[in-house]
Amino acid sequence: MAQGQAVTGVINSAEDNTPLPGVTVVLKNSTVGTTTDQDGRYRITTTGNNPTLIFSAVGFATQEVAVGNRSTVDVTLAVDQKTLNEVVVVGYGTQKKSQVTGAIVQVSSKEIQEMPITNLGQALQGRAAGVDVTQTGSKPGTVPKILIRGRRSFNATNDPLYVVDGIPLAGGYEDMNPSDVASMEILKDATATAIYGARGANGVVLISTKRGAAKGKTTVSYDTYAGVSKPLDKVQLFSGPEFAEFVREAYRATGGYKDANGNAVPTGVADPVADAKVAVLGGDPAVAKGIANGTDTDWQSLILQNGFVQNHSIGIQGGSDRTQFYLSGGYFKDQGISEGLDFTRMSLRANLDHQVNSFLKVGLSSYMMYSIRNGENLNPYQFTLQQNPLAAVYNDDGSLKFSPTNDALLTNPLAEIVPGAQVDETKKYRIFNSIFAEAQIIEGLKYRVNFGPDFTIARYGRFIGAQTNARKGGAPQASNENRFGFNYTLENILSYNKNFGGKHNLGITALHSIQRDNYETFRADVQGVPAESQQFYSLGTASSILSTPSNLIQWTINSFMARINYDYNDKYLLTLTLRRDGSSRFGENTKYGNFPGVAVGWNISNEPFLKNAPWIDLMKIRAGWGQVGNQGVAPYQTQGLLSRTAYAWGSTAAFGYRPSTIGNPDLRWETSSTANVGVDFSFLSGRVQGSLELYQTNTTALLLSDQLPGSIGFSAVTRNVGETRNRGIELGFTTINVNSGSGFKWSTDFTFMKNTEAIISLYNGKIDDVGNGWFIGRPLSTVFDYKKIGIWQSDEAEKAKSYASEVGQIKIQDTNNDGKINADDRVIQGSDVPKFSGGITNRFNFKGFDLSFFFYARVGNLIRSEFHRNLNQLAGRYQQIKVDYWTPNNPTNEFPRPKSNQEFPVYNTTLTYFDGTFVKLRNINFGYNFSPAVASKLGMESLRIYSSIQQPFIWSKYRSKYNGVDPETTDLNAGGSGVTPATSVYTLGLNVRF
Repeated sequence: MAQGQAVTGVINSAEDNTPLPGVTVVLKNSTVGTTTDQDGRYRITTTGNNPTLIFSAVGFATQEVAVGNRSTVDVTLAVDQKTLNEVVVVGYGTQKKSQVTGAIVQVSSKEIQEMPITNLGQALQGRAAGVDVTQTGSKPGTVPKILIRGRRSFNATNDPLYVVDGIPLAGGYEDMNPSDVASMEILKDATATAIYGARGANGVVLISTKRGAAKGKTTVSYDTYAGVSKPLDKVQLFSGPEFAEFVREAYRATGGYKDANGNAVPTGVADPVADAKVAVLGGDPAVAKGIANGTDTDWQSLILQNGFVQNHSIGIQGGSDRTQFYLSGGYFKDQGISEGLDFTRMSLRANLDHQVNSFLKVGLSSYMMYSIRNGENLNPYQFTLQQNPLAAVYNDDGSLKFSPTNDALLTNPLAEIVPGAQVDETKKYRIFNSIFAEAQIIEGLKYRVNFGPDFTIARYGRFIGAQTNARKGGAPQASNENRFGFNYTLENILSYNKNFGGKHNLGITALHSIQRDNYETFRADVQGVPAESQQFYSLGTASSILSTPSNLIQWTINSFMARINYDYNDKYLLTLTLRRDGSSRFGENTKYGNFPGVAVGWNISNEPFLKNAPWIDLMKIRAGWGQVGNQGVAPYQTQGLLSRTAYAWGSTAAFGYRPSTIGNPDLRWETSSTANVGVDFSFLSGRVQGSLELYQTNTTALLLSDQLPGSIGFSAVTRNVGETRNRGIELGFTTINVNSGSGFKWSTDFTFMKNTEAIISLYNGKIDDVGNGWFIGRPLSTVFDYKKIGIWQSDEAEKAKSYASEVGQIKIQDTNNDGKINADDRVIQGSDVPKFSGGITNRFNFKGFDLSFFFYARVGNLIRSEFHRNLNQLAGRYQQIKVDYWTPNNPTNEFPRPKSNQEFPVYNTTLTYFDGTFVKLRNINFGYNFSPAVASKLGMESLRIYSSIQQPFIWSKYRSKYNGVDPETTDLNAGGSGVTPATSVYTLGLNVRF
């Protein structure tokens, strides 16, 4: 070969024939070297008469290849069992695991596909240390809440940034088809997230979708599953007879349950005359009939049903040396466990990469999605939890009984699911694109331009018919809201990678980025729709228009970033990052912020003194410090805003405008400074591998409402005041417990994380804000309330009276022992931050069979269950949770005696706090891979059939003792009567490759 000849090629993995980024390519006996890009491609200029290239990557055996007269050299690297098989995306590039200096955790495609999931957030739960994922409900289309290393801010967002194929999303990730995802990398510390500056303040989730491959063969895949979703159980309510006795006791407590002679009827005794005097019982002819007939209506069972879930994904992957493609289509539908609740998503993806010539490459990633969600703001199930179980469902003629009792507030729950009675429909269209062109200017120097337009169109329609609980025979209401969003990102990236002397590796990345977002909304609310069949489609025919709000929100971020990566002989590592962000959301003098990061690493396992320790594959210590900003305030908040108001103009009203907020042109970024120390390890040829992290994040200049005297006309102004702190430890590791020659393999994945939030200061310094529940040294959400220590018993009547209470009512702790109960007796009850959480997955393989099961746990957090307030009124009017309430014959200390003259028990909030600890068996998956010979006879490359059970068991005192629904979906701000039961999903699936 002539000297100075360019050689190009693609490096693939022998394990799954996918491209390998980050492979080092060195010309033997020279200082010339390069690395493969994210598509496994490389380009190098050779010298000498008989050039030889050396290909090496962490996790793969090093390979030498004689070039000869070839200009294209494609190589397949065999897996090296003695090292880590990981190359990770770090944002604007890739790195070998051994060279990563930041806190990054990866979730692979195998883990994503391991269980049937609706969205990508579910794949992160318990599988990525430091990532706290909690379900927010069981309705179809519900998206989990994701926090990375806790909360930092009160008013600014705590949500992470999601980046898909290099383009930051303006919205969430829920529109993505999980089957399209190749891997997810979570950037956790500031040294890793600093490259995204302000948008990376709460961590970054990098989502890489599947690409084509230069295999010369097109592969078609079909992945499908279908199954049934069932309520894990129902809320335990009083039966008909139990409810009747509960009501009687409520009236006994107030002297309202007396026999024909006016004598009080004792507890446990039913008297027809006394029943007839109680409006909820014999005073209502329908209920009296139910008592006489022994009626016990289970309203829950009339609403609940078995749901149905199905998913179908087709992927076509292939390409040639110059062009690679990946095409996919997806269909997902989740029919909920209650009529009127469902979610459907249809998607198309096209990823295309083309090498135009030796120095220019272009590509496109296009994703189109259409979804329909019904019932986002509906929950017919909630109406079953308060309806009288002694009432009948139908009239004598078989028609639905709209008002089963005389109580005007309680209508028939089945009326809510009559077709067309309640409509709550959201249709969403989204087109997300990532377009790039990449040019190799000179060897090692590349220029890349990324353009990512993101279109979202959504229509929300709402109709409430006359025969519903909300209207109770009144005029129907309807609304129609249209939302249009257009977000684009434009990035210019220069990257330079060079190997010097075979031991010095230098990587430089420079970036300019601009992101702009436009979001428009228009809504019309009307009343008096003439024909209910019109629903929300003909609002102009309604008798009255209630409101027509509309809005436009725009914001822009302008950014510059530079990053330097250096390593010496894969032993000593250095990363320097600086990002400068400017946001239109801030004032003229404070738009820009600078966010630096520095990290170092030491691969101890590459030192000579450990070369004689073959059991150590990798031992790396790394440390870093960095700062990131948070711009998560609403646009225009730095300006003084106006609100419409009414003025008296003679004898008529006139509309005008008044100042509603105080502008603050000096409002600036919140700044989070994170120090992180980590250890990456791999022992015994990969039998034990993982990472340990210790970190502390201090967030200063919080975007917080500073209190103002009301006399000036404003109660607060947003300023940069206060500080919070997060400290934590994270551990994630994988072990191969058994790997026998017989084909049996057992491996375990384990994650553990503990994060401690603390408020360091507020707008008034180190002084607690009791009204907001903000306490110095405590988490951002802390419960401060009276403490229930029992129920006043019969022998404590005088003492109860001294505290202005009575026997059978809640006994409150007299914290300061002053003989009275007042605000000074409140104590800190706890926080929704768990003491720790984690997950463990065990996988077993034997001769084609595979079995896995995944446990997830949160321990030590507090639940404030509004569910136990709204459905535990103890007034005797409504059906409620079955609780162990106090009576003279049942002197319990759990719940107070019912009383008909109080809507809620005094100090009822003390009945809503519970230990939120739970352990869930999140998933069981059992499958069988048919042998290649059998698959070939069926015309397939591979075939797998599997069965999966999601969430078959939940272990929680909140559920087992206190009849709670789901401890995971109940936090300090949720868990009202609108909750739906936890569900289990049973599915059968196929994975087919052609």
